Amino acid sequence: MNAQDPQNATPAPVTDDRVQEDGTTAGLTTDTAVDSERRAGGGDRWSTALQSIVNGSVLVTVLAVVLALVACGILIAVTDENVRTAAGYFFARPSDTFQAIGTAVGGAYASLFQGSVVNFGASSFAQAIVPITRSVDYAVPLIAAGLGIAVSFRAGLFNIGGQGQILMGAAAAGWVGFSFDLPAVVHIPLTILAGIVGGAVWGGIVGVLKARTGANEVVLTIMLNYVGLYLLSYMLRTPGLLQAKGSPNPISPAMDDSAVLPQLFGPRYGIDLGFVVALIAVVVVWWLLNKSSLGFRFRTIGENPRAARVAGMSVPSLTIWVMLISGALVGIAGAYQVQGAVTSGFTANIDAGIGFDAITVALLGRSKPWGVFWAAILFGVLKNGGYAMQAANGIPIDIVGVIQALIVLFIAAPPLVRAIFRIPQPGARRRTRTKQSKKAVAA
Repeated sequence: MNAQDPQNATPAPVTDDRVQEDGTTAGLTTDTAVDSERRAGGGDRWSTALQSIVNGSVLVTVLAVVLALVACGILIAVTDENVRTAAGYFFARPSDTFQAIGTAVGGAYASLFQGSVVNFGASSFAQAIVPITRSVDYAVPLIAAGLGIAVSFRAGLFNIGGQGQILMGAAAAGWVGFSFDLPAVVHIPLTILAGIVGGAVWGGIVGVLKARTGANEVVLTIMLNYVGLYLLSYMLRTPGLLQAKGSPNPISPAMDDSAVLPQLFGPRYGIDLGFVVALIAVVVVWWLLNKSSLGFRFRTIGENPRAARVAGMSVPSLTIWVMLISGALVGIAGAYQVQGAVTSGFTANIDAGIGFDAITVALLGRSKPWGVFWAAILFGVLKNGGYAMQAANGIPIDIVGVIQALIVLFIAAPPLVRAIFRIPQPGARRRTRTKQSKKAVAA
């Protein structure tokens, strides 16, 4: 036997043991590292990318919206008078029924699109894009409020108090907006800051009670919605607080011109400075949740509060911070309502249901900042287009509410969406391969 010099010995190739599957048999083979890298850089890379798309939440969200539109299309067809008339002689002339369905559903969605995205019948490009700017205007408060709800969701807290936080933000911003006469460059940021403080205080109350007493934040936020509503109603009925001078009605004075958000592209278009503020809020929240240590703590207590305590994190203090920041973001929506949406004086209905719509937006956006942004844009499109659909086709505006409700329903049930479109559940293919691998190794 000849001994080899260890220094001159050729190193053995690095191997990777794995199960190789062909069309008929499965056997245990040995691959070199070069083969593994070649396979990883080839078909497996595209297969992995495809699997990540299929198993991701974005596809399920898009399909949930599609299902909601299909379901509402059926509802529109069933309630349309021409469809019901044609269905009476369906077996004699079935084409009339299908034509009536196409006219009703297609006309409704065409009106929704042209009234909220692009009006193809406009005489110029500048006029054609007016609808999308109006939709963005509707979406601005939803972006801010949705971000606030999303922050609480990521931290494992359910902030259902968007209504109360918007009302308090609007009350604080409105008081600053009509009580002072300042240059616009000072007055606008100061008014927005007042809305942030108002919302943060109202959300901070929940955080303190939750941290100090262990009270349920869902009950606290819902009850504070009523407290905020009746408190604002009292202030609007009391001279010297928020009620307009000389007015017997519960309404505030008009906002000072220096506190009103300026239009970015002129009065024809709906986009004002509030959209820029909303974009800044999206970027700040993205950085907070994904790049900052505070955001890491928020996500940690949301996923595992016990592990956060073991790691030395103060869950009570983080709970307070979460609700403060959440309320502050929702307060921006309250400020926008009095600075951009209703500048001639607001009432106790200034929230306009945005506090509860923000919950839907946060769910649709998967509590991710940019997801919330696009979800709010979608809801702005639906809301703006709903009025056009009602005016052009006589369809009740409540249909838009049904679309939103169905979107939430399908978003809350991803397995249902995957089952309808026959999309494999996440990890199903991986489990199948693992079982096949174990059988091959055992053989």
